[in-house]
Amino acid sequence: MFQYAAGRALSLARGVPLRLDTQDFEGYTLHNGFELHRIFNIDAQTASASDLRQVLGWRSPNPIRRRLFRKGLQQFRGSNLFVDSECTYQHQIVEVPDDCYLMGNWQSERYFEHVADTIRADFSFKSAPRGLNAELAAQLESSNAISLHVRRGDIAANPASLAVHGLCSLDYYRRAVEYVATNVSKPVFLIFSDDMLWARENLHLEFPSHYIEHNKGLESYNDMRLMSLCHHHIIANSSFSWWGAWLNPRKDKIVVAPERWFAAEFDSADIVPSSWKRM
Repeated sequence: MFQYAAGRALSLARGVPLRLDTQDFEGYTLHNGFELHRIFNIDAQTASASDLRQVLGWRSPNPIRRRLFRKGLQQFRGSNLFVDSECTYQHQIVEVPDDCYLMGNWQSERYFEHVADTIRADFSFKSAPRGLNAELAAQLESSNAISLHVRRGDIAANPASLAVHGLCSLDYYRRAVEYVATNVSKPVFLIFSDDMLWARENLHLEFPSHYIEHNKGLESYNDMRLMSLCHHHIIANSSFSWWGAWLNPRKDKIVVAPERWFAAEFDSADIVPSSWKRM
């Protein structure tokens, strides 16, 4: 979603079409693979092999591009391959040519905040909520609902991922809940997690709470939809709940995010919008 949003903003600024290179998702099963076209109202075309060769030339094959992603190989990238290998806003993006290939995470609102309405329209959900999701969506309109996201499953079980990403502490959630409850009257918490057992055993909130655990598999995206319909948010160091909070267009929303986004030493200052509360 970050990659699409950054590319979409640049394509609008230049008046050129946006094409998505999805070949890395071939055989990719984590998080259901590539789902943007299935879930959201986006109309960007998929880039063909011919499109890639036209822009990148000899750099277009996957193995070559992956090598050029490494630091120290900038001189071999040419002017059409622009790489984001950091976690901070790359201001040089305004200088890239119209025919370019963006490679990296682009994990900052700064790339697309000037076209926020368009990005939110692109990321509107194709299908209407059904069943329990429809019931919850209707109830959220009349309550001070706060989404609270705990991400643990795929990180806690993988030592390499844990060393890079880390986990939000229970103390973080306690402080975040206290902060939101102090600033919101009659809060109601909706709790989302990929480790609901941990959430139930450790989050003992003194406020009305609902554990949302019915959206599984191909329906998992509905958790993001429900998050976006809440009035306020407590997010994890997770792009899933980041987008759940960002898709909420309310100007008065409170979003609490962890002060430290990574366990590893990365500069993550540009990941969290300045209007959000870090703690």
